Amino acid sequence: MTTKPKAKKYRIRRSGSLSAAPAAATAPAQAAQGVIGSDVSDAREVATEQSIDDILKEGLTGRQLRMARRVAQKYGLAPTSDFDAIRLLRAKGIDPFQRANMLELVTADGEQQENQLQLPQTIPTGQANLPSTEVDTAGARAKAIIAIQRDIAKRRRKKLALLLSRLAFFVLLPTLMVGYYYYAIATPMYGTKSQFIIQKADSQGGGSGGLGSLFGGTGLATSQDSIAVQSYLQSREAMLRLNSDHGFKAHYSQDWIDPIQRLNEDASNESAYRLYQRRVNISYDPTEGIIKMEVIAADPEVSATYSNALILYAEDQVDHMTSRLRDDHMKGADAIYIQAETAMLAAQQEVLKLQKASNILSVDVEVGILTGQIQELEVFQTQDKLAMVELNSNTHPHIAKMKQLERRIAARADAIAGLRTQLTVGSEGSESIADTSAKLAIAQINLETRTMMMQQALQQKDTARAEANRQTRYLSLGVSPIPPDEATYPRKFENTILAFLIFAGAYLMMSLTASILREQVTA
Repeated sequence: MTTKPKAKKYRIRRSGSLSAAPAAATAPAQAAQGVIGSDVSDAREVATEQSIDDILKEGLTGRQLRMARRVAQKYGLAPTSDFDAIRLLRAKGIDPFQRANMLELVTADGEQQENQLQLPQTIPTGQANLPSTEVDTAGARAKAIIAIQRDIAKRRRKKLALLLSRLAFFVLLPTLMVGYYYYAIATPMYGTKSQFIIQKADSQGGGSGGLGSLFGGTGLATSQDSIAVQSYLQSREAMLRLNSDHGFKAHYSQDWIDPIQRLNEDASNESAYRLYQRRVNISYDPTEGIIKMEVIAADPEVSATYSNALILYAEDQVDHMTSRLRDDHMKGADAIYIQAETAMLAAQQEVLKLQKASNILSVDVEVGILTGQIQELEVFQTQDKLAMVELNSNTHPHIAKMKQLERRIAARADAIAGLRTQLTVGSEGSESIADTSAKLAIAQINLETRTMMMQQALQQKDTARAEANRQTRYLSLGVSPIPPDEATYPRKFENTILAFLIFAGAYLMMSLTASILREQVTA
């Protein structure tokens, strides 16, 4: 903290503009005053005072006075003040404010001269920015501080009033309007709640196991069906069906419903569907597999009626999904059975064709007959050969009998060879018994295979028919829809508080945004 330099004040007293004659006339009196100790000014001092008085009237600045003192020191003068320096310079015919004299004062140590203590400057009398003549006291400072505090308090009250007015306009007034609507205008609505679950029927077979039997009765097995039913109940198809069956549009178009919740009489299906989405709330719990539904209407009985109708639609949808599955299974089983039956008939026709072509009903029977004939001929052949041996053992055998036996043995040998050829090689234009037997055996095996496949297809068809006759999915109602006796909506207090919070949050966000933008613009 710097301290202001203290300087003694000098006051020059003069008795007005004195002329030379009155000064000479009053000289004896001033001499008399000097005898008793008073200062007596001669004519030279009076002239000096007059010249200094004239210089004071010029209104010189502090810079000009300092310059005059420096010029006087340059010329070896000893002035008593800055004004006296000007007087002495002018008395010697030197202009202290001439530019040449100022330039000569600029020396090599000009920077040190600039760092010296600067004297106060004089200001012309006509200027208005003169320093105050008031003395800075503790009372004055306290008064100024009180004035500043009052000004700050006034501005704070003004800003608070503006803040309260904005809050009243942007937050309180809309909240009051919303509260008035909920408490005085809004039509009471009744919500009917219900819960149901889609279950899967247990399998008839006792030997089925694994993951299918583990999750068969849980919600994991019917989650897709539950999601499909939920999607259906929230669809336009369900809304149109509810409108055609129970007049959904007509109920919400009544005159006594408030305009905000009322549906226009000539409303489109899209408008009705948007209202349907707000009035029918459906949720699905995947952990338990429960479908929760709430239907809101202006009348409790109508709300319960809508709930029962939607549950009926859900059951129809479940039956439709399972019936399609059952139909698919039946169609597949029928197709497999028909294909197996056709293949079996074709195999049977092939066996019959071979039998007709070979004139053989049974290969085994035919082979047995031929084998029996060969065995019988071989027996007779053996007897003839023995008779021939007996005839040859005689000294004079009978020639005629021997030739007859030889012809008989040869004929039987040809017959046996023919029969054997018929069994293995076959005659010209016909197949052998062995070839026919092989073809018939293959045809018989094919026929037996096709017959077994047809039997399995028939069994599968019977099983599919039994499964089709039994419902595999069904809707189980957990909470029945019961109409409420008091209005469920609107929740007046909760909705009013929620509106207040929304408006307050919106106002806060807009205020912060405006403050940030204002700061960015003014930065």
